[in-house]
Amino acid sequence: MLITNAATSNVATSQKVNNDALVKNNLSINNPMKNSKNTPHITVAENTPTRPVTTLTEDYGDSRDSGDSGGLAHPVPKSGPDMRHGIALYLEGVSVWFDSFRALNDLSLYIEAGELRCIIGPNGAGKTTLMDVITGKTRPTKGSAFFGQIHNLAKLSTEEIAEAGIGRKFQKPTVFEKFTVLDNLMLAAPKDKRVSKSWFTRIDAEIQDTLDSTLDQIRLKDLINKPAGLLSHGQKQWLEIGMLLMQRPKLILLDEPVAGMTDAETEHTAELCLRLKKNHTLIVVEHDMTFIDAISETVTVLANGAILAEGTLSEVQNNEAVIETYLGR
Repeated sequence: MLITNAATSNVATSQKVNNDALVKNNLSINNPMKNSKNTPHITVAENTPTRPVTTLTEDYGDSRDSGDSGGLAHPVPKSGPDMRHGIALYLEGVSVWFDSFRALNDLSLYIEAGELRCIIGPNGAGKTTLMDVITGKTRPTKGSAFFGQIHNLAKLSTEEIAEAGIGRKFQKPTVFEKFTVLDNLMLAAPKDKRVSKSWFTRIDAEIQDTLDSTLDQIRLKDLINKPAGLLSHGQKQWLEIGMLLMQRPKLILLDEPVAGMTDAETEHTAELCLRLKKNHTLIVVEHDMTFIDAISETVTVLANGAILAEGTLSEVQNNEAVIETYLGR
């Protein structure tokens, strides 16, 4: 399906851009590449697997003091996430403290490349804080967080983490309701993140291929000219997932993706997650056990900021500690 530039040429007059909404969807508007200051000292748990060390010249293409880094003390590597050892995400001994409250408590978690990991647990277990650490919204008080071998998530901004290949979908869909499905997807696509350029993105062959693939994945090809505000709740969720896909992420975080959906929409979303797993690594936070049963391989149960149990859904459902803390009898 060939989409012409005319489809997006009239968007600029329709609505003022909501910058906060763009940032929430990991759409960096002007990518300021700010240096993170006052970052807490990061320590690594000694009893965890060793993350192989790579050279700066190999992965960054320059030194940390190079002018090419744009003033960053910790530039974003020029290469993509290094997953040669099969691990997409390393969280080692991560703790997050808010005054006396410990949202995460010495948590270590490893997500394999191409894995679909489900995270469950009671409210207040630390699930949102975990997602915040991965996306740079919250800095770990202690511990380390790496995307692949070389992306130190504790020292990158949220925009830089999105550029590195991590996309997050929040529970409540944040699409531009007055814009069409196509407009929303194209807003997520531009390489030049300046607002004036974002509205008039040139649809080259690469973007066209990503657009076609995304529409096939989210099953909204027949609705590209429909305003997003007229979509069902489930369709809005799929559109927001599509907006992430337009950015070509390697790791996708989905926060309660089926909350408020009909049974048919939930089933479709399960199928979508399984399709996405073919080309992406996924972390899904959800309370719907039927949905978890349909997509899960490994399930991690959080409680009080730590891992309570891990295994197949059947294994964790029969775990006494999980029954007492989360599932009930």
